[in-house]
Amino acid sequence: MTSPNDEVTNMKRSSAEILREYGPFPGVDGVHGVTFDGKYVWYASGDKLNALDPERGTTVRSIDVAAHAGTAFDGRHLYQIVEDRIEKIDPESGRVLATIPAPGGGGDSGLAWAEGALWVGQYRDRKIHQVDPQSGAVLRTIESNRFVTGVTWVDGELWHGTWEADQADLRHVDPRTGRVLEQIDMPAGVGVSGLESDGHDRFYCGGGNSGTLRAVRRPVRARAPGDGAATPDPADD
Repeated sequence: MTSPNDEVTNMKRSSAEILREYGPFPGVDGVHGVTFDGKYVWYASGDKLNALDPERGTTVRSIDVAAHAGTAFDGRHLYQIVEDRIEKIDPESGRVLATIPAPGGGGDSGLAWAEGALWVGQYRDRKIHQVDPQSGAVLRTIESNRFVTGVTWVDGELWHGTWEADQADLRHVDPRTGRVLEQIDMPAGVGVSGLESDGHDRFYCGGGNSGTLRAVRRPVRARAPGDGAATPDPADD
């Protein structure tokens, strides 16, 4: 198990630049998990998974499935945390294709897909687990020092949301040690439930009981010449 240092040194810190706010959505009491399929932003709203067109700002379709927490996309299928399990869902038909146990047994929050595995946030336990998507076996555990909400990978970087004591932020962490490398502070009173990247310059953040989604600018780093490092496929929650 890896854990963050008690004292974070050389951490980059900035205030969130909110690019756009979507919602509140009609009939939606809360936005939980969030993922991006390359065209639509999917958000979990308790009893539905909803596809949002991020350009038009409209919900274009919904799937009637339980959707209580994190959401992820592997390039073909959706994954959804439902109480103490993770369901694999066909986005075309809405049919549940497979189910595995969630590592937190009901205390799970964020969900992402990268490196052929699911990455599952545990909210109050302040952990992120790398999970085998076939069996549900925990392959690795990373500790945080704040409540973990959404989880996402982008350009080889692991990010997660936190939301605790009315203060939320987005954190880029070292996936080996859990050390915080960078932090983006959300405005006071603005929470983060789900978290996802579009693979480019923005994060999509679920707003919990506000019933909203927010697009937040992601810091973009220049790559060194010849940097050809492999990049995990981003997908969250």
